[in-house]
Amino acid sequence: MKRTLWISGLLILTLSACSEPTPRNKAVYLLLDTSGTYTRELDKAQHIMNYLLATLDSGDSMAIARIDSGSFSEKDIVAKTTFDLRPSTANAQKRVFKRKLDDFVDNVSKGSAHTDISGGVLQASEYLNETGAGHKYVLIFSDLEEDLVKGHIRDFTIPLSGINVIALNVTKLRSDNVNPRDYLQRLDNWEKRVGEGGGMWRVVNDLERLDRLISN
Repeated sequence: MKRTLWISGLLILTLSACSEPTPRNKAVYLLLDTSGTYTRELDKAQHIMNYLLATLDSGDSMAIARIDSGSFSEKDIVAKTTFDLRPSTANAQKRVFKRKLDDFVDNVSKGSAHTDISGGVLQASEYLNETGAGHKYVLIFSDLEEDLVKGHIRDFTIPLSGINVIALNVTKLRSDNVNPRDYLQRLDNWEKRVGEGGGMWRVVNDLERLDRLISN
């Protein structure tokens, strides 16, 4: 009898665990390319961030980081926060967040010498998973041309299970005008890497359609 009750209790707990709904909160990690001439595009990143701040709600999380020569360090994070459940406090957090990004963009004097996109995406995935959010997004504001410091190895699978990876404003390089296949190859390579890590891949170059960026 006791064994039967124990098994019944275990089944109830198992079924209860399986029926728990997915959290509805969101977490967004925006990676900014600061290499070379791409720094001229950062005003568009401010437009994206303004949209995100208006869209994200209490309980949602957001972080913005630069893609640097070795993007594994906390020093590359410009700002990060989880918005408070109190609307007044959340609005104050958003104002601080916006001010930090505006200051960063205004003071980028020169671009990064190298571009460690893989390291940035890896750090983004770790942050997003730590938030426990039900909907997770990595937004990559870059031309997707990775330029690593000599000796740095990035040939690994990035764990991206359940994460939406969205490439934004993927500008064409000067060399792409000579051979457009290089541009298409960069997109294909990143789509493959994201898929291998279990993530979902999209490209959004029309920044006037940001309403389709993250789910409501």
